Amino acid sequence: MIERRPFSTLGGANHGWLDAKHHFSFAGYYDPARMGWGPIRVWNDDTIAPGTGFPPHPHADMEIITYVREGAITHQDSLGNTGRTEAGDVQVMSAGSGVRHSEYNRESDTTKIFQIWIEPASRGEAPAWGAKPFPKGDRSGRFVTLASGFANDDDALPIRTNARIVGATLKAGETAEYALREGGHGYLVPAFGSVEVNGVRIDARDGAAIANEAILTVTALEDAEIVLVDAA
Repeated sequence: MIERRPFSTLGGANHGWLDAKHHFSFAGYYDPARMGWGPIRVWNDDTIAPGTGFPPHPHADMEIITYVREGAITHQDSLGNTGRTEAGDVQVMSAGSGVRHSEYNRESDTTKIFQIWIEPASRGEAPAWGAKPFPKGDRSGRFVTLASGFANDDDALPIRTNARIVGATLKAGETAEYALREGGHGYLVPAFGSVEVNGVRIDARDGAAIANEAILTVTALEDAEIVLVDAA
């Protein structure tokens, strides 16, 4: 089962400094049919104006993954962590027992991110943060694990949930396959470009909610960059 969720149907709000689109119910957007997908609770498509961002605010008991599509995001938190994550790279924050953080676009150009929240496997653990570059050339024509809750994904950023976040860059006409975990919930979004997923067309920034599909065959209809969450 692959349900296409066109970008034009997403909820959201334009706050001036932030133009946010929500794949699932979030803040002032509520759709009882889109409360999440398995343990995936949030997938926000955020466009952040230069010199603006999210001021310090708290979180607890949530795995928060930020995939930077364009520009860069600068992180600071109450644990003393600071970092700048550039386009194509990833940062993760395990909110655990509680953390305050800010995320700012310190650049002169617009920053665009995917912000993904996944429920943790356990609650109340010590909070943590990490970031890592993932060169797009390394995932050319194939899926690469970006963040993972599984011990054997040594090169990925660690998260505390039974999920894996993977990415791929495909040239027009290229195909890559991914084996979903049995019983898992997949959610795929092209950062740009159009693809076919098991024959279903998914355009840039559309969502694809996936279940009961053992193998995903993803073919690029044009040059494309893909992010996929595989969650139990």
